[in-house]
Amino acid sequence: MSSRLPLLDALREQVLLCDGGMGSRIQMLDLDVQRDYWGQENCTEVLTLSRPELIREIHRGYFEAGADMVETNTFGASPITLGEFGLTDRTREINRASAILAREAADSFADGRHRYVLGSMGPGTKLPSLGNIDYDSLEAALAEQTRGLIEGGVDAVLIETCQDTLQIKAAVNGVKLARAEAGVTLPIFVQVTVETTGTLLVGPDIAAAATVINALDVDLIGLNCATGPQEMAEHVRWLAENWPRLISVLPNAGLPELVDGKTHYPLSPADMATWVERFVQEDGINMTGGCCGTSTPHIAALDAMLRRRAEATGRHRPAPVARTAVWVPSVASLYSQVPLRQENAYFSIGERCNANGSKKWRELQEAHDWDGCVTVGRDQLREGSNALDVCTAFVGRNERAEMDEVIRRFTSSVNAPLVIDSTETPVIEAALKLHGGKPIINSINFEDGEGPASDRMVLARKFGAAVVALTIDEVGMARKPEDKLRIAARLVEFACTKYGLPQSDLMIDPLTFTIATGAEDDRKLGQWTLEGIRMIRDAFPDIQIVLGLSNISFGLNPAARAVLNSVYLDLAVKAGMTAAIVHVSKIRPLHLIAPEEVKVAEDLIFDRRTEDYDPLQALLALFADRKASEAVKRKQAETAEERLKDRIVDGDRKGLEADLAEAMQTMAPLDIINTVLLDGMKVVGELFGAGKMQLPFVLQSAETMKAAVAWLEPHMERAEGQQRGTIVLATVKGDVHDIGKNLVDIILTNNGYRVVNLGIKVPVADMIEAARKEKADAIGMSGLLVKSTVIMRENLEEIARAGLDTPVLLGGAALTRNYVEEDCVAAYGDGGRVAYARDAFDGLTLMDQIAQKGFDGYLAAIQKRREGKATRKNARTPESAETRGYAPVDKAEVAARRARINAGEPRLSPPFWGARVLEATPEAVLPFLNERALYQFQWGFRKQGRSLDEFLVWARQELRPILHRMLKLAADEQILKPQACYGYWKAAGDGNDLVLFEPDGITEAARFALPRQPRADGECIADFVRDINDPERDVVGLQVVTVGQKASDIARDWFEENRYQDYLYLHGLSVEMAEAMAEYTHKRIRAELGFAAEDPRNMEDLLQQGYRGSRYSFGYPACPRLEEQSSILSLLDAGRIGVSLTDGDQLHPEQSTSALVVLNRHAKYFTI
Repeated sequence: MSSRLPLLDALREQVLLCDGGMGSRIQMLDLDVQRDYWGQENCTEVLTLSRPELIREIHRGYFEAGADMVETNTFGASPITLGEFGLTDRTREINRASAILAREAADSFADGRHRYVLGSMGPGTKLPSLGNIDYDSLEAALAEQTRGLIEGGVDAVLIETCQDTLQIKAAVNGVKLARAEAGVTLPIFVQVTVETTGTLLVGPDIAAAATVINALDVDLIGLNCATGPQEMAEHVRWLAENWPRLISVLPNAGLPELVDGKTHYPLSPADMATWVERFVQEDGINMTGGCCGTSTPHIAALDAMLRRRAEATGRHRPAPVARTAVWVPSVASLYSQVPLRQENAYFSIGERCNANGSKKWRELQEAHDWDGCVTVGRDQLREGSNALDVCTAFVGRNERAEMDEVIRRFTSSVNAPLVIDSTETPVIEAALKLHGGKPIINSINFEDGEGPASDRMVLARKFGAAVVALTIDEVGMARKPEDKLRIAARLVEFACTKYGLPQSDLMIDPLTFTIATGAEDDRKLGQWTLEGIRMIRDAFPDIQIVLGLSNISFGLNPAARAVLNSVYLDLAVKAGMTAAIVHVSKIRPLHLIAPEEVKVAEDLIFDRRTEDYDPLQALLALFADRKASEAVKRKQAETAEERLKDRIVDGDRKGLEADLAEAMQTMAPLDIINTVLLDGMKVVGELFGAGKMQLPFVLQSAETMKAAVAWLEPHMERAEGQQRGTIVLATVKGDVHDIGKNLVDIILTNNGYRVVNLGIKVPVADMIEAARKEKADAIGMSGLLVKSTVIMRENLEEIARAGLDTPVLLGGAALTRNYVEEDCVAAYGDGGRVAYARDAFDGLTLMDQIAQKGFDGYLAAIQKRREGKATRKNARTPESAETRGYAPVDKAEVAARRARINAGEPRLSPPFWGARVLEATPEAVLPFLNERALYQFQWGFRKQGRSLDEFLVWARQELRPILHRMLKLAADEQILKPQACYGYWKAAGDGNDLVLFEPDGITEAARFALPRQPRADGECIADFVRDINDPERDVVGLQVVTVGQKASDIARDWFEENRYQDYLYLHGLSVEMAEAMAEYTHKRIRAELGFAAEDPRNMEDLLQQGYRGSRYSFGYPACPRLEEQSSILSLLDAGRIGVSLTDGDQLHPEQSTSALVVLNRHAKYFTI
């Protein structure tokens, strides 16, 4: 053992290779539950005792494949997990024996290579942050597991597959306890598992987890399990740029999939090696290996890759690539990291969760209104606090019990780092055992000597907390600047030198005192504190400086306090203060405070008295009759009518019924609707049109409008009605898309119009019948597809033939204003009462024109404007590629072009011919979700003057919580069911036709007629496969994906229930999840054909077609004919996943896509 290079030294010098999955190897063995598992099915750890030779050989197999280290067979060998099998009393024995077996396997090789053994410690089955187990029990259990591992001779403990940062704390401290008992120096490695959601199971992102782990002084952080290397790439990059110590990456062999009912890990050994090489080369990792789905071939491929990279040095392993990591001193909630130094700001600690300083908090605590306490915490976050000070100490209360109640709730429900504020060490310790983030302890001082401070420093170092340290010593509180500096220096020596706390985690509080007493001794205190801040900042630039800001103004009335606090905060920040305990919403920007008030406050702070001027008296006089509520919120309107209008604009339904009842005392219900509520909706439309309101909030306003009208309706006379006008609305025949039409329905309905919504795939005869029956003032036609634009024009001809001249409004993604105002107007006959509506509010404007008898004048103005411009004759239909015939081609010329394009392309060997069914979980598909497309194009959020980067930062903060809520709702109700049929066919190009063949390469299975760009060397999809006269066939993939019919059904139900905002969110999410499933399946095809390793590591680049080849869907210019999908569905037997074609050649369910998958490197999207 002593001859081996210490493991940490070895990892700093070379990239080492760990083994692959233990479970993967064990599952390959034919084991008997009774004989081998002793009746304890799935307890693989018992095999260490029952079949030691098998475990030893698995270790040897990995060493023979090239591993430098193996993990012991102890992933589930804690007393807690073993206790589920009745083996608690054998914990130490199993761990010791497992370590010995691995050590024996390592020492059985005599080639001189250093081989190491890692003691594996899994997460167990009980997570403390979820309340499954208490901290003390978990720490004690993992200490016992470690004792056995140490006795067996492990080189390090690997705490792996971590899903809970509080569990990590217990594990690390358990290892440290056993390590200290044994008197050994044993490295501690921690590997976290980041799910496809981007967080650990209980919620921390990689930055939050790393912040917690960094404070525990472990030697290595890494990633393992849950996902493959591509899904880990973003998190590995973050570690490479931020983590200052060693890094490991042990991915799964891709995301698990169900293929024909069997679990399958798709990543081949070669693809795995290619991906991991990127981490070695680009991110400077120190250790790699494999997790689930990996076995000896994967490790052999990784070994070969590392050997190749080391060839030039003549060594067995390459040196880690140098990287420059910049660690940002931070604290963390359970979920996210918050830097202690805020850019262009101070670190604000909310002060309202304090029983000594907040009457409201104290009353909530006395009432045990813990939900109310959570609301106070969340309110402070919304106001801008970066962290929350929590204190539950006041006379007659059980401080510890009530602190526990608050910490439990805040940890899970308030996304803010916590400042644990208590003078009682046991209270602090109990709170630390409940909190999985990196908190701040408030506080230590030397009032009673160093004893109590020592106890708290031990807790801070054990649990990885930052510390507030007050400039108080045995003499008392430091008032003068030199005393503040002297005690600060002693605190730095004590906390940082003696106890090893990083200086950046020490928050010196130089103390601030009230300057409002009028006492002579207090006049200089504010100025002295500012001087003390400067002195401490200059002496110790890395520490944090914090103040309890509101002390400066104690004794003044609220309005005066707000001004003095705001002015003093500005001065303290300029002096070097980095953090403040403060009520953020009571701080006012100086430019909003009257200059004379700022001057008086500064005069008071700097004691600028003269014989005839006392700034304290001047400040008191200024605010003698003022109240603090000169506020920041919009003043509530005085009348019910004004409040109702505001409620419509804000989408605020709380108190709606009371305001309606009050308004009805002076107004008739119909007058309320027509003059108050509709006026509010008019403002909503104006805000949306000006880009000042986002679509989801428009729908929230519409929901409020709907609720108001519903409440008023029982109070209206039967004959009363809004009577603004009636429109028949429909999605045209063959088109199944209804989101646009339904948005028009929502806006028109809530602006006083009656909408007769006929649904989707509506024949023109039904529109005509409904228009006559309902005496419609207008007909509205909608459609998403290019093909639908032609149907709209044909419908107009039919409506004209039926003798109607009803105004017609046309809208849809494929329409253009020019096409409507030329072709469609002409199709409707003389007068052509047709108008283009770009969006729902355009539709509202047009209906207003119709209701006000101004529609014909509007059309005349358009016609006059167009006559002043050069207009095209015979304007072409938007879907020109589909409707015009394909020109004949010179096949010899095309074959020559095809030969050039396919020269050098590899021969493709798919794993099977024909079709398979692929099922995936939403979690597996989620990494492929295009969030930008979801937010901007499906949900309708606009950048509103932001740059793209600023919009994406805003979206992560504001929109991702909505996404997570919808995903949770979809998971709870099992709304999304991602499935695919995909497969491979032999293929060839014949002129402009793409021909698919049966496996014999002779029998034709399908033929797709495709357009070619009308120019020399014009592109055609058929060119990206070998020519039909080539002796060897090419390969083309086909795929059909769906997220199922339930998404459409639930969305329709929500629309009918007036849940407009959630309707929009679910519809958009299901559309983009179908696209994500298409990307997921396409990646599967690339992986099976051997190209997945070429994919970019960044998902954004991948979604921008950053891969080999293309996925072509019908209905787009390169393959426009929707009817051609029938061949794809037939070949794939897509009915197995519930996908079919409608009469109009649309895929059903709506959230489904189909595609041809071409792998030629030249194949990209193009237009005709």
